[in-house]
Amino acid sequence: MNLEDLIAGSRPFLTWLVDWYNSRPVLPLDELLNGAPHPADRIAVLAVDVTEGFCSDGALASPRVGRIIKPVARLFRRAHQAGVRHFLLPQDTHTEDAVEFGSFPPHCVGGSAESVTVAELRDLSFSGLYQVMEKNSIRSDIDTELDAWLADHPEVTTFIVVGDVTDICVYQLALHLRARANARSLRDTRVIVPVDGVDTFDIPVDVAQQIGAMPHPGDLIHLIFLYSMAQNGVEIVAEVS
Repeated sequence: MNLEDLIAGSRPFLTWLVDWYNSRPVLPLDELLNGAPHPADRIAVLAVDVTEGFCSDGALASPRVGRIIKPVARLFRRAHQAGVRHFLLPQDTHTEDAVEFGSFPPHCVGGSAESVTVAELRDLSFSGLYQVMEKNSIRSDIDTELDAWLADHPEVTTFIVVGDVTDICVYQLALHLRARANARSLRDTRVIVPVDGVDTFDIPVDVAQQIGAMPHPGDLIHLIFLYSMAQNGVEIVAEVS
């Protein structure tokens, strides 16, 4: 593969991709509440890995990721005011010898401060409604309570997914919800990812070389994985207002 050819050939797509990203619509929450009896009961907000270990403290904490806290808390408040009562929090709660630590530095070990939901969500007056779902991998649906919850709540047809990071746990969760609905012909299901409530980390090439890690260009990876989710039927919006 030739680098210059790749850059030149990718430019039209990247131009389109940036325009697509910048044109994502705002989705009024009221639109999700129209047209069905007890509409708020049909909505669930899922915040994956919005914990101290990814937002503020620990080997995988990132300032970029930390910036999603305010939009996520704002979404939680808006949803609750609208009558939504389903708030699911799949969160890394790793065993001390988690196999995943062969790919990522140790993080969010169960019982540690890193594995705790961020204070901005914990302090909301309705935090007693949260259903924290512990997970020991990047998947929210393997050996967790998620699929059992989905089976017990067939009335929920709209899933608003926020959290971190765009290309790993958010991606896996959104695609699981979308693929599950597709496989079961659940035609009313909507999986929505608001851009202001998700982000990923950034590791420049020079830093990656210094620390012996793989580079991770945050802006590009963020865009590509939002695009991939959209290509797979996930609705990408600027925010849910």
